[in-house]
This record gives sequence, structure tokens and C-alpha cells, in this order.
Amino acid sequence: MHIAEGYLPPVQAAAWFAVSAPFVVHGSRALVRQVRRDPESKLLLGAAGAFTFALSALKIPSVTGSCSHPTGTGLGAALFRPPVMSVLGGIVLLFQAVLLAHGGLTTLGANIFSMAIVGPWVAYAVFVLVRRLGGSLEVGIFLAAGLGNLATYCVTSVQLALAFPDPATGLLGAVAKFGGIFAVTQIPLAISEGLLSVLVIRLLARISGDELRRLGVLRPKTVEVPA
Repeated sequence: MHIAEGYLPPVQAAAWFAVSAPFVVHGSRALVRQVRRDPESKLLLGAAGAFTFALSALKIPSVTGSCSHPTGTGLGAALFRPPVMSVLGGIVLLFQAVLLAHGGLTTLGANIFSMAIVGPWVAYAVFVLVRRLGGSLEVGIFLAAGLGNLATYCVTSVQLALAFPDPATGLLGAVAKFGGIFAVTQIPLAISEGLLSVLVIRLLARISGDELRRLGVLRPKTVEVPA
């Protein structure tokens, strides 16, 4: 994740921009609609963006010589749905590339696709599935955050493999090689991100329960009717 500046061939870098652009445009419209429909959600939107920025800025060295980190997009996807996170995640990645040299401008499209598009969509799909099957909010958030994190790194492995196929085993061999580099540290990181997201959603449920109900994250309170 956070593919470095100039690491991808120019044609592939441009292609990832072209693939990501429609999602970001759609997400921008969804974000505007969200703010107009519920102006009080601005604070929670900012918190979701800050959560993503803080977690994805952490660099944890891998025993294989790479670096891994959480993504923080799963929680925001469950709260505001994936289109909104494509914008919040894109803004986070842009600021990190400019201010922290974490990722790059030429690879911004590829990084947005993996962390701000695929990760949130996988996280949201998992969250909705768990809730529809009767799972608790905590289980849904844990699995959404963890699997969204892993999905991001799977996509990054494919992106790197497309740019640098293995001379002997080709694309599939390169995917396995890059995936293996990330997996050693990414699996425990995904579990940690899931646990942290559960703690955050519990806190939000206590202090912003009504807002979470408006967003559909918490189920409406049941009203007892006198006999």
C-alpha cells in the first residue's frame, strides 16, 4: 500500500487514475448529498477522515523488508458508505503524499483504487452481510475493518505484480511474491485494526447514538407499547 512516487510505469499510473476518477466524482456528489441531508454529520465525517489519516500514516516495518500499516477506511465505510470514503480516502492519500512523502502523486490513482475504493467496498459488503445475518455491531465492524484492510493489500499486490511480473512465473508468481511480502505483518495488523475499530464504534454508540441511528449503523430504538 502507498506505492511510492515513480514506482509504477507511466501508462499504468495513468490507467489507475482513469479507473479511480469515476468513483471519486460519484463519491464527491454523495458527500455533498450527505452534508445537505444531515449537516450535523460534518463532525463525524471529519472524525472518520482523521481516523483514516492517523492509522494509514503509521509505518510498521515488516520482517520481509517492506512496510505495512492499517488503513482506517473500514470504519468510515460502515458509517457513511463506500462512495463517501473514496473522497475522504483520496484526500488523506493526497495530503500524505504531499506532506509526509508517504505514497506519491504519480501513484495517487493506484493508491486511491486500493485503499479508498476496493477496501471500503469490501468492508461495507462484509458489514452489511454480517448485520443481515443477525451478527452484532461489534462483529460486523471487526470483520469489515479487518477484511477491508486485507483487501487493500491484495489489490496493491496485484498492482505491483502488473508493473513487475516475475521473469519465471509471470503475473501469478509476482502476485504470490508481493502478497507474501505483505502478509507477514498485514494479517496481525488487520486484526488490530478490527479491534481498534470496535473500540471506536462502542465509544461512538455511547456519545453519538442518535446520529448512528440516522446513518443506519445502529438499529432504531424499540418503543414499548403499554398493554
